[in-house]
Amino acid sequence: MKLEFIIGGALFVGAVPPFPLDPVPELFQWCASWYTSACERSAGLARGRLAANTALGTLGTPYSWGGGGPSGATYGTGRGKRVKGFDCAGLTEYAWSQAGVGIGSSTYEQWRSGTRIPRTRIQVGDLAFFETDSKRPGPDHVGVAIKANQMVVAPFTGEVVRIETIDRRNFVGLVRPARQKPG
Repeated sequence: MKLEFIIGGALFVGAVPPFPLDPVPELFQWCASWYTSACERSAGLARGRLAANTALGTLGTPYSWGGGGPSGATYGTGRGKRVKGFDCAGLTEYAWSQAGVGIGSSTYEQWRSGTRIPRTRIQVGDLAFFETDSKRPGPDHVGVAIKANQMVVAPFTGEVVRIETIDRRNFVGLVRPARQKPG
């Protein structure tokens, strides 16, 4: 016995299976797969928002070379040893650790801490990377995206954590941190 049916104007002809085909298990499997993916995307966005909100909570904190980490602002090293605060990577590490994700303590580690994202797909919490020293390979500055064109960043010695634009000529790329336990 042949079965004929039309989908979108196209005629399909096929054999009828010897027993009734039950689409319900396949449908449940597809729904479970879609639901899991949607939940993972939603959880990722929630972690990004938590990281961004944590970063926003540090606005006004002094920049401290080598300062900051998973537990918050610390006294830095070298030029930052007398200042309690954050450097750029210390700030982003703190923000993401509060969201339950360990990203490493340097921009170089953080650059490899997740998935590279095209500029057009930026989300709250993504890490925005910049090249400020062309003599050293790899991005050496990072901030936490709070909007499509804004980030929270610890800029440099003598300044405080503040909001800056992402759109600048030394922009290198975006990373969406991968889910893993901090530290």
